[in-house]
Order: sequence, then structure tokens, then C-alpha cells
Amino acid sequence: MELRIAGTVNDSIVDGPGIRFTIFTQGCPHNCEGCHNPQTHDFNGGTLVDTDELLEKIKSNPLLDGATFSGGEPFCQAPALAELGKQIHALGLNIVTYTGYAFEQLYAERDKHGWGALLAVTDYLIDGPFILAQKDWVIKFRGSSNQRYIDCQASLAAGRAIESEP
Repeated sequence: MELRIAGTVNDSIVDGPGIRFTIFTQGCPHNCEGCHNPQTHDFNGGTLVDTDELLEKIKSNPLLDGATFSGGEPFCQAPALAELGKQIHALGLNIVTYTGYAFEQLYAERDKHGWGALLAVTDYLIDGPFILAQKDWVIKFRGSSNQRYIDCQASLAAGRAIESEP
């Protein structure tokens, strides 16, 4: 499968717990004021890459704890990321997914757009739009205090967002 991405980081320590391979998807409908990745908003920008190529890069780094799907908006490319996520899990790695959507919206519309499949492979979801007025330098792995660090699998089982500590 192909993904449109803005880029990758091979060994991030700021996009979730541990050492992570971060994929910055291209295309975002949210256009949050103060976004630190505004170059990822254009749905026609970035480059197309094969998910097998990304998986090979992930396999080549034995130090990784997991992968992070960031953006742009990962849920705009949910089916391809869900398939890649299954392969990443098969390697014993965890997945963090960032989204400008609230868990509640993703859960309610999980049968649309392949959102449910991406939620199913996400271990931790960082949800909510970045709000410049709530920017917070202290909280881990989030840009503004409205964003939540959610245990995605526990939330799916409960049918409601269950926050966790990173």
C-alpha cells in the first residue's frame, strides 16, 4: 500500500514513550493555529511511499520501542496505516497515533473511513486539536492541555475514552 507522507524520524524520543520511528502523514483538515507541522496540511504535498519500505526501515532499527503515526492527520489515511500497524505489532512494537479528532468522534464514526481499523492497532491515542491558547511545555507528548493521552484498547473495550499516563 502507499502512504502520502511529509517525512519520517528514525529514532524520536518526543513522539511517545521510548525510542520511536515516527511517520508524519501528509494532509490535514484541522489547520490548527500554531501547528508545529503546518507543511503537512496540504493533501497534495509530501511524497508517496510504499508501506513495505517504511516497514523495512522499522525492522532495521533494533532499538525501537514502537512507531508513531503523526501528521498531518493520520486518520485521513487510516486504511493504509491500519495495515502497516498490523505488521508493526507483529514485530512486537507498540503504536501511538496522534489525531486532531476527539476519541469520541472517531469511536462514533469508527465504521466510516477505516477509522475503526486504525483505532484497533493503536495502543495509545493522543487526541484533540492543538489549541494555541492552551499550549503547555510541561505535559508529556502533547502540545496543548486539552489533548489527552488515551489507552486506546481499554477505551475501545469500554466504549469511552480512558486516559492513561505516558
